[in-house]
Amino acid sequence: MSRVFLLATNTSVEPHPVYPLGMAVVASALTGRGHEVRQFDFLASGRSVPRLREAVAAFAPDFVGVSLRNLDDCDSLSPDAGGHLDVARELVAALRDETAAPILLGGPALSLLPEEILDDLGADYAVVGEGEHALAGLLDALAAGRPAARVVAGGEPLEPAEMVSPLWNPELIAFYCAQTGIVNYQTKRGCPHRCAYCSYPGLEGRRYRFREPVAVVDDLERLGREQGVDTVFFTDSVFNDAQGQYLRVAEEMLRRDLRLRWAALIRPEGISRSEFALLKRSGLEAVEFGTDAASDHTLEGLGKGFSFDDVVAANRACVEERLPAAHFVIFGGPAETDDTVREGLDNLARLDHCVVFAFSGIRLLPGTPLLERAVREGVISSGAPLLRPVYYFSPGVEPEAMNRRIEAAFRGRRDRIFPPSEGVERLAVMRRFGFRGLLWDKLVSFDRPARAPAPPTPPTGPAP
Repeated sequence: MSRVFLLATNTSVEPHPVYPLGMAVVASALTGRGHEVRQFDFLASGRSVPRLREAVAAFAPDFVGVSLRNLDDCDSLSPDAGGHLDVARELVAALRDETAAPILLGGPALSLLPEEILDDLGADYAVVGEGEHALAGLLDALAAGRPAARVVAGGEPLEPAEMVSPLWNPELIAFYCAQTGIVNYQTKRGCPHRCAYCSYPGLEGRRYRFREPVAVVDDLERLGREQGVDTVFFTDSVFNDAQGQYLRVAEEMLRRDLRLRWAALIRPEGISRSEFALLKRSGLEAVEFGTDAASDHTLEGLGKGFSFDDVVAANRACVEERLPAAHFVIFGGPAETDDTVREGLDNLARLDHCVVFAFSGIRLLPGTPLLERAVREGVISSGAPLLRPVYYFSPGVEPEAMNRRIEAAFRGRRDRIFPPSEGVERLAVMRRFGFRGLLWDKLVSFDRPARAPAPPTPPTGPAP
C-alpha cells in the first residue's frame, strides 16, 4: 500500500478556526484500506512552509493529497479577493520543490471549479465530490501504473453505511480546542432545499443521507472520551430536517447522558419551542439561523421556502428557551429593491435577544440558479470565469447607498454587525482576551430587556 501525505490548506480564522473534518474523514477511509497516512494542517503549523517541507521530507510520501475548503471569504467588501487560492498555490509550489510524488487536489472548493483550479495551482489530479472511494481508486490506479483522468468524479453519493468515522488527530484536536474549544462534526450529507445561491446540493446531492443516530453518538462519545472534546459544531448543510432525524440524534445524546455542548445551523421553519427545548436538554447552547433575507419578497427571490414570520417565530422560540441566536442575512440579492431594503431593516428590528450578521451581495458560484439569473439579467456574461469572486447585486439597488443604509440602521448596536469585517474585529478582540467558543453568543444577554425596535427607516430619498 501507499504512503499518503494529506495537507489541509485552509487558513481562515473567520469567524473562528475550523477543524479540517474532510481531511480526517478521507484519512480514515484511506487508513481503512491499508494506506499509511500523515495528516498535516497548514494553519495548525503556524502557517509555516518550512515545517511543511520538513514534514513531507520526513514522511517521504508516494502521493500528496491537498484539501481546498474555500475559494475565498465570500465578502464583497473584503480586500482579500483570492487569498485562499494564493495560499494553496504557494503550498503546491513548495510541495513540488520537496517531493516528486503526484499532487492530488480535493475538497469542496476544488469541486466547484475543478479544471480551472487544477490548472491554476499546477497540480496533477483532481478528485471531485466525496473523496473516500474516488481518491482510493485513483491511488490504486496510479500505484499500478494504469492511466487515470486528470479530473476524477466521486460517482454516486455515498450511502450512510459507506460513510466512515473521522480519524481524529490528537495534535490537531489540541490546537483547535486551544483556539476555540470547538471541533466540527457532520451527522448527514446532502441538502434538498433549493436556495438560489447555494452550492451544497451540487457538492453533496439533493437528498439527505442520514448516518444512524447510534453511529453519530458513538463518534461523539469517542471524541469526548479519547480526545477530551466537550463542544462540537454540527456542519450539516442544515441540522434540522422535516423527517425529524435530528431529534433522534438529540434523543440518543440524552439517552447516553453525553453532556456535550453543541451548536448548529438551523433552518427557521417547522421548528418550535418544544423542539428547541429537547435540543437544549441534549446540549444545544447556541443557534445559527440560515435566515438569508429579511423580507418575504427577497426570501422568495432566494428560493428559501419560508416567510419572515417563520423567522420571527423561530427567534421567539429561542428567546423563550434562553438560547442565543444569530441570523445571517444577505442584502442585495434577487428581487432586492430600495423598498425591500427598508422593509428588511424594519423586520430585523423585530428580532430581539439575537445577533444579526449582514452581508452585501452574493458570491456567484457555478451550477447555481443565481448564476443563471445573473446571466439573464446581464450581471455577468455566460461562461465568464469565476475563479476570482464575482458578486451578484440586484439591478434594483445601488450597492453603496444600500450599504450606507445598513450601517446607519445598525449603528450603536453591538448585536448588529455590518460590514462583516467589523464582526471579525470584535471576535478577534474577544479571542485575544481568552474567550473561547462561537463568541458571538457573548453579545446576547437575557438578563436585560431587549432593545426597543428602531424607528422605521426613511421611506424615500438617498440613504443616510
